[in-house]
Amino acid sequence: MDEASLRADMIEGLEHQIGEPIEPPVLTALQRVPRDPFVDDSPRGGAVDGEDPHSLSIETVVRLVTALDAADGDTVLVVGAGIGYSVAMLAEIVGARHVHAVDIDRSAVVAARSNLDAAGYGAVLVDRADGADGLPAYAPYDRILLEAAVVEPPRALREQLAPDGRIVYPRGAGVQTVAAIEPSPAANADADDASEADDDPAPAGFETVETHGPARLQPMLVEGEQPGTERNRTRREDAEHAERGRRRRHGWEQDWIDWDDRI
Repeated sequence: MDEASLRADMIEGLEHQIGEPIEPPVLTALQRVPRDPFVDDSPRGGAVDGEDPHSLSIETVVRLVTALDAADGDTVLVVGAGIGYSVAMLAEIVGARHVHAVDIDRSAVVAARSNLDAAGYGAVLVDRADGADGLPAYAPYDRILLEAAVVEPPRALREQLAPDGRIVYPRGAGVQTVAAIEPSPAANADADDASEADDDPAPAGFETVETHGPARLQPMLVEGEQPGTERNRTRREDAEHAERGRRRRHGWEQDWIDWDDRI
């Protein structure tokens, strides 16, 4: 079976899983973005969420990108570059130079850059940064996508969103809901809207405009929790203190310095 037939079967299976037709811009991106550069870099082939923190299932990618509702020319920030596949999807939709991605894991940044370059999206900016801080140098963003589970998006990301922008994130712990939020027109809200807002888990000043089916993504990491970094603070700090002590001057070194000065 040729690649076109395999891709058509994959898309048909995705629509069956999602339960609805895939939106035209997302469908076009699925048809155009090569999968091989990204699948080969993931030990699990990008099949299962929650097991490999750098790889998402295609179904989850489609849910996230569909909810983001990005259009050609939109400026997009992706928090959690992973292996770069969803970043490439967005680059296909809005243009590679309009996409910025960050990841707290340096190895993921290196892999995403390499994969995107191999797939033809080398113009995407991928930087190593704490996703909770966003990427203020290029703000504001029309769209912000979090590929990590949070109860609500960090304040810095909300502040970097354009006034008419949209944030998409996996909401909750364990099995999450893909939620899309936008700034709320609070000045025009009537009593009924205020009552509905009380039940809306979106952060203050935002409203949930769209939700999609379940997802299971890793929670957002903070500094010190990325792979290869000691998670236990006590052990990590003990090691740092020991290293500083090894480099500190000892008494006999000072004696030699004083003696030399007297000669």
